Amino acid sequence: MRSGRSGEGGCRCGLVRIRVTAPPLLTMACHCTGCQRMSASAFSLSAAIPSEGFSVTQGEPVIGGLRGPTRHYFCPSCMSWMFTRPEGLDMFVNLRPTMLDAAGWFSPFIETFTSEKLPWATTPAVHSYDTFPPFEAYEALVEEYRAGSGALAFE
Repeated sequence: MRSGRSGEGGCRCGLVRIRVTAPPLLTMACHCTGCQRMSASAFSLSAAIPSEGFSVTQGEPVIGGLRGPTRHYFCPSCMSWMFTRPEGLDMFVNLRPTMLDAAGWFSPFIETFTSEKLPWATTPAVHSYDTFPPFEAYEALVEEYRAGSGALAFE
């Protein structure tokens, strides 16, 4: 984010609060059945925030969802799914952007697991993938997102 501004946010009940001080690397919607079940929706939304630009400022989130190496963090009181720390990718946090107090800037740039999407579910994503993009595609996707001012919408 420009000029040291930050995005504040929190869970539904307000027990856990977060701060974001860096624009997202990429935004996405995931249509996998796991995300459908965890979000109780047709897809989950994520903003990949650089780890150094993300902090929990109040409360202690708990691990929920799948309890494997990828950790899903929830408010211990209202159980809002707040963010995910993907296995082996410590350089970013997948924030649920609707946890931010001002989330109107968000639009998914890519959508994943369209092979599992509900037939009526649509997003404005620029790129769609049957599963995840190939690992080697991420650098170009991040650059395209940045160049297309997706990250600037957050500022």
